[in-house]
Amino acid sequence: MRYETVTLPAYRAVGLKWAGRFSEIEPDLKNVIKQMENRARELEDKVNPDVQLGLSYHVIENGFVHYSVYEVSEEQEIPEGMIEIRVPEWTYVKTTHHKGEDISKTYTDLHNWLFNSNYTAYREADVEYYDPYMPIKHEHYPVDSDRNDPHFDIYIPIVKK
Repeated sequence: MRYETVTLPAYRAVGLKWAGRFSEIEPDLKNVIKQMENRARELEDKVNPDVQLGLSYHVIENGFVHYSVYEVSEEQEIPEGMIEIRVPEWTYVKTTHHKGEDISKTYTDLHNWLFNSNYTAYREADVEYYDPYMPIKHEHYPVDSDRNDPHFDIYIPIVKK
């Protein structure tokens, strides 16, 4: 696996929010992601229309909050039933999960990289996280990605140890 550190500027995203337990991912979260795919055309001011974002925050015991969104310009209105999230400028470790690979191995390898690096996962102040290793996970899915065997970029916010 290849890892790089990158700093992404702050951005605004609009889409759908899901919160639940790991046991509810099938089919609940997958339905929300599919709904966002189907409603993407409602977002006329997408910054990168070819990338759907999956932003996960592990703030629920045995679960997480997930935003299935697109980065949008300030001009974008929020369609009915959607939400807005603002992501601050952060430094991330970035890697790519490739089609045909085991997703759990990709994340295990990423965890090992973090453990052996000069970085640790970023945690927002005054927020309780239930994942001690990667409390915030951002995944960038090309819209042509196969949901049954996806390829996508993973971004984990980091700070120096």
